[in-house]
Amino acid sequence: MENRIGVVGIVVEERGESVKKINSILSEYSRIIVGRLGVPYRERNVSVIAIIVDGTTDEIGAMTGKLGSISGVKVRSALTKK
Repeated sequence: MENRIGVVGIVVEERGESVKKINSILSEYSRIIVGRLGVPYRERNVSVIAIIVDGTTDEIGAMTGKLGSISGVKVRSALTKK
């Protein structure tokens, strides 16, 4: 399967335990993560994370699926076609 490059956007609405779970998942998939930018938006009580990825659609999908299953976490991705 061919690798794709893309960005994964994560919005964390409920901090606390979700942050530990997110970091654990991102560590698990560190082999496909090229870069990461995290911004705590204190005025709105949310955090926004942008992840640059380079992996197969299966790998990226597995990572985003795990992240999306965490309560209070919203995930969206945009990938290259090839």
